[in-house]
Amino acid sequence: MTDAIAAMKALIQEINQHNRNYYTLDKPTISDQEWDALYDKLVTLEKETGVTLPSSPTQRVGGDILKGFEPHRHLSRLWSLDKAQNAEDLQAWHTRVLKLIGEYNSKNPEQPLPEPSYVVELKFDGLTLNLTYEKGQLIQASTRGNGTVGEGILAQIKTIKTIPLEIPYDQGTIEVQGEGMMFLSVLEAYNQTAAEPLKNARNAAAGALRNLNPKTTAERKLNAFFYNVGFSDDVQFDNHADMIQFLRDNHFKVSDRTRFFTNMEDVSAELERIAEERHSFDFLIDGSVIKLTDIRTREVLGYTEKFPRWAVAYKFEAEEATTILQSVSWEVGRTGKITPLARVEAVDLAGVTVQNCTLNNVGDIERKNLKHALGSLVYIRRSNDVIPEILGKVTEDNDGEEILFPTHCPSCGSELEMRGAHLFCLNRLGCSPQLVGRMAHFASRDAMDIEFFSEMTASQLHQELDVRDPADLYALQFEDLVKLDRFGEKKAKNLLDALEKSKSRDLASFLYALGIPNSGKTTTKVLADHYRNLAKLMEATPEELIMLPDVGGIVADSIVTFFHDPVMVSSIQRMLEAGVNPVSEEPIVIQASSDNPFFGKTIVLTGTLSTMGRDETAKKLEALGAKITGSVSKKTDIVIAGESAGSKLTKAQDLGIRIIDDEQELLQLLGEA
Repeated sequence: MTDAIAAMKALIQEINQHNRNYYTLDKPTISDQEWDALYDKLVTLEKETGVTLPSSPTQRVGGDILKGFEPHRHLSRLWSLDKAQNAEDLQAWHTRVLKLIGEYNSKNPEQPLPEPSYVVELKFDGLTLNLTYEKGQLIQASTRGNGTVGEGILAQIKTIKTIPLEIPYDQGTIEVQGEGMMFLSVLEAYNQTAAEPLKNARNAAAGALRNLNPKTTAERKLNAFFYNVGFSDDVQFDNHADMIQFLRDNHFKVSDRTRFFTNMEDVSAELERIAEERHSFDFLIDGSVIKLTDIRTREVLGYTEKFPRWAVAYKFEAEEATTILQSVSWEVGRTGKITPLARVEAVDLAGVTVQNCTLNNVGDIERKNLKHALGSLVYIRRSNDVIPEILGKVTEDNDGEEILFPTHCPSCGSELEMRGAHLFCLNRLGCSPQLVGRMAHFASRDAMDIEFFSEMTASQLHQELDVRDPADLYALQFEDLVKLDRFGEKKAKNLLDALEKSKSRDLASFLYALGIPNSGKTTTKVLADHYRNLAKLMEATPEELIMLPDVGGIVADSIVTFFHDPVMVSSIQRMLEAGVNPVSEEPIVIQASSDNPFFGKTIVLTGTLSTMGRDETAKKLEALGAKITGSVSKKTDIVIAGESAGSKLTKAQDLGIRIIDDEQELLQLLGEA
């Protein structure tokens, strides 16, 4: 047993080092296959011995559902930061700092404080984390709570691979603070296959960390940056740079956007740079944090009742505001989901006049204490250029009118059913918004890509020609269309030509267009690439499907149920009889070799590629061993930019990523010039 334990410790140390290289330093040193072999060996030893050591990476997958959160009292208070909304506020803070230092030095000329120097850090927009290590072992993790007592979330934190379960410093007890978050590229990838897409990265992280099922936390692949040692019974620091180095030496992920300055002019210039670059980061920030670097100066300046005097948060232009919640309406989506839409008193938010806000679902309303909020003052937030959302009430009082949840569909009157936090209308064949929504999705760009077709067109066809199903679109006649309001001969002909053109879309697009529950673009492409034949897929069993990547038990059951639904089978058959032929293109076979310039590279395509088109280019690059992703981040190796490339090209330029913007050069690299 002793030898086995020693072998396990050695394996854990080796795996954790590789994890740090990959997740924290972004410098992997072994292949995925080699890592898997080490991990499998550790799992085998744990099964044979019946022993799992606390720092084992097998602890990161998420365990059983917890009964509730236990309160955790922090060893040292977690302070909020005073805010500077503009340059004047920042100067006022700096003036106070200089005054306090001057007053202290005049009273203590024998031990004066040094001239102030500053550190500027990103103000991450996630969830504050407080981790406790005892003799090098992670023993507790918690949320900020009220600054004194938070909620214990150790099981959830263990799923974050950038957080060390064991650190080299083993001489006492320390608490370190950081920010948990979901990177934007991870959110985008998650939403491509999620049954319930997440609205924004901040809520995704907060919801994962405050979820009683750690496996849900693990699925969201969270990340974390660390920036402070809040308590230590042994180690001390002279300045902030020493503290940051201590965090790095102990394998914590520290932002590389930490900058040190000796004067406020340079600090102000850095704040302007961060404001300009904020949307190039692969995570959300809502400002910057300015701190004095000297630890003794911090101790002398101390704290007010709420804030440290030696630090201030410089906020970006407001993306949060308060306004009055006026009303709530209920919208019916193509899947039958009933979504509340809030109407608020018009307010300017980051240069945009806002009147409508999302409320997500019934559970969201209750969780945010909005059940009695009509007519009350609420916080709203605009993030990632999406429709703003309501964060909660300004006060905790039930001082507003009650938001009444519907019991029947606001469109067709059918009785609603509660599934989880959502209300659903089950009348999918007789509820107009569902029928219109399904047709609009079917015709969308990523689906059948039917030009001259919009949700307004779908609604008109439904109302005036009783078009109820995508299959009905292929039965439309010129004589029917030209009689419609706003339909002339040209528009009617264009739509019929577009429908005819759509009949030869590839199988992956057709499957996505069908709207199979719990299946996004990634899943439907996996299905198309594997089966390459619609009939074979329709006969697939759950046992077959679950063997495919990105297909779990729920998704497999959804696919099988969908293709055994008589209504769906009839619709598909009618489309096939009308000439729809969802072909599966033969894969482009190119020998992937490490010698080619694209092998193992992460590549983003943007803009219009006139020679081959983006789809064909992507297929050839994948055949050469490249990984194609949809968003630009620090992990992107190459951006291929065609005509009219937009924000992705700009972000690549800001990050210094290699850009190929000449199609002739691309063809030469592909060996096709």
